[in-house]
Amino acid sequence: MTALYGGLFLVCGAALLAITYALVAGALERPPAVVKREVSAGAPTGGAPTVNAPAPGDGAGPNAGPGDPAAADSLQQEVRRTVDHQKSAMLHTLIVQSGFALGLMVVTSVLLGWVVAGRILRPLRTITSTVRDISATSLQRRLALDGPRDELRELGDTFDALLARLEGSFQAQRQFVANASHELRTPLARQRALGQVALADPEPSIASLRTAHERILVAGEQQERLIEALLTLARGQAGVDVRRPVDLARLVAESVVGCGTDAAARLVTLRPSLDVAVTAGHRALVERLVANLLDNAIRYNTPGGHVDIGTATENGRAVVTVANTGPVVPADAVERIIRPFQRLDATRPARNVRTADAAGLGLGLSIVAAIASAHDAAFTAAARPDGGLAVTIAFPAAATKPP
Repeated sequence: MTALYGGLFLVCGAALLAITYALVAGALERPPAVVKREVSAGAPTGGAPTVNAPAPGDGAGPNAGPGDPAAADSLQQEVRRTVDHQKSAMLHTLIVQSGFALGLMVVTSVLLGWVVAGRILRPLRTITSTVRDISATSLQRRLALDGPRDELRELGDTFDALLARLEGSFQAQRQFVANASHELRTPLARQRALGQVALADPEPSIASLRTAHERILVAGEQQERLIEALLTLARGQAGVDVRRPVDLARLVAESVVGCGTDAAARLVTLRPSLDVAVTAGHRALVERLVANLLDNAIRYNTPGGHVDIGTATENGRAVVTVANTGPVVPADAVERIIRPFQRLDATRPARNVRTADAAGLGLGLSIVAAIASAHDAAFTAAARPDGGLAVTIAFPAAATKPP
């Protein structure tokens, strides 16, 4: 930056010096008005110049008189030589003195540029050294730049915000891995215990072996559901590359039919209200989103309750709404149950939030949030005053309808 400042000042100074030199040289090319008056003073009425007779020894002939043209030409040439000499001397003095002044100012500008550039780049050096030292294990560090609210302070604040988001993501990832490991270890431990109990029986019967194998199969099915849910969550968080038109009304209608048996078994009424709502996305992921919403609304309901399912196009967005009755959900628990492996315990007071067990994996709303984020959809969950939860997903509307 110092070299840049000095170079720019040198170029600008040289350009200014060249312009000044050209202007002065152009002004000196015009003959002075006093010379014209000296040559033409005393000229006769006819316009011929008149000059005084030259003194003896000045080079004029003995016959040169007051009106001799040769004497006038000699005088004009002498005046011109004098003026040219003065002009050259003035231009030489101008270029020498201006060059000296330019060199002095270039040195001064380089020194000032070095000082100013050092002060400007000092925060950048701080940012560079701090960011270089930060790793995945020290994301809690912050730049915390002070000083005026300029572009560098804004850059430092942006880095701090980025580090805060990275720290939150790493913590969530570590917590997710720990929870997933725990949930996967539980059915594995159950399978091992069932197998060991069956093998420890010295005289097992066919019925006892059959019961043990059925329980092992149930634990294996739980593992499969958990792994499938984890894969769906990871797929939703990865984003959607190819998007095609999806009719949300048709998709929700199909999901309502598929959930009818489960809802009837739990004495829950499904009340669909479907209007045109078309979005662009991955049909399988959107279908899983709707299925998880309905499963969550049916599972965490009360006998004799209901689930309102609606689709519509509002403000240029395709909206899906699922609202259910059920236990009262504390407002501060809504954000927590969206996290992986967290759910409300339906058999205990609603304020208790615990990790998922065999009754549910605790990944339903997490998968919904991940799929909504992958489709650039707005996810909103709110506790209903009379109990239950209301979830709204607002997808970007598609320009064309699906076939």
